[in-house]
Amino acid sequence: MPEVMACIDGSASTPAVCDYAAWASQRLNVPLSFLHVLEPQRYPSEVDLSGNIWLRSRDSLLQELASQEEEQSRQALEQDRLILNAARERARAAGIHALEGRQREGDLVDRLHELESEIELLVIGARGELHANQASAMGSQLESVVRSMHRPILVTPVHFKAPESVLVAFDGSATMRQAVTTLAASALLQGLPIHLVMIGSANDENWAQLGAACDELAIAGFRVYTAISAGEVEPALHLYQTEQSIDLLVMGAYGHSRFRQFLVGSSTARMLRTTRTPLLVVC
Repeated sequence: MPEVMACIDGSASTPAVCDYAAWASQRLNVPLSFLHVLEPQRYPSEVDLSGNIWLRSRDSLLQELASQEEEQSRQALEQDRLILNAARERARAAGIHALEGRQREGDLVDRLHELESEIELLVIGARGELHANQASAMGSQLESVVRSMHRPILVTPVHFKAPESVLVAFDGSATMRQAVTTLAASALLQGLPIHLVMIGSANDENWAQLGAACDELAIAGFRVYTAISAGEVEPALHLYQTEQSIDLLVMGAYGHSRFRQFLVGSSTARMLRTTRTPLLVVC
């Protein structure tokens, strides 16, 4: 059964990831699963015994090194268990009962690819454990996840606020037309006002594309506002979002438009660093 899957790592952003995942699980009426991936390279040996090899036999040294690695692995798994338990307790307090905790080892992107068929929505923090205290940084694997996954991804800020309005960055591409169709059919944003915003020229063609998308959402029961703004994509979207006090930004992950540069090039990092609201990436 499709589920909301939340990637957690015990960082300061984990509570918000849990809360946004619970919010999404309730709106979509699907189970919630927490995923914690233990990356072995993040737990190096604390003691370097290589200089002491002359003090003991090689077998003795290797045995001690193996013992240290086993203890570190045990501690890491215990920490993993505690993180997952805390996440489940937080979700239960929010009213979620259909939930699961998953422990995996290895690379996060690889593990997500293995689970992709089970995911309806992936929730991940913009800043992970390594960047928890850096307001302008993003998680070390976030861009790889966004670029490689073929499921909607909700990238969350450090603090939770239930979205009350939505900005869809619409560019008329096939990707964003499909994104509008996906949003219209999904329960995730039902009942929330949607602002369809295009960055470009206010010509007849652009207004016609915007109007068609607006009609599709309106038929699905959404209250829709449309706008065309001039300027550079990133600052223009942020300005509109600020002026309208919009809680959630939606963009397309793939396509061949101006928005593509935000999700496959260096501008990805800039957009994810500068947004202070959740960003829903729709394939």
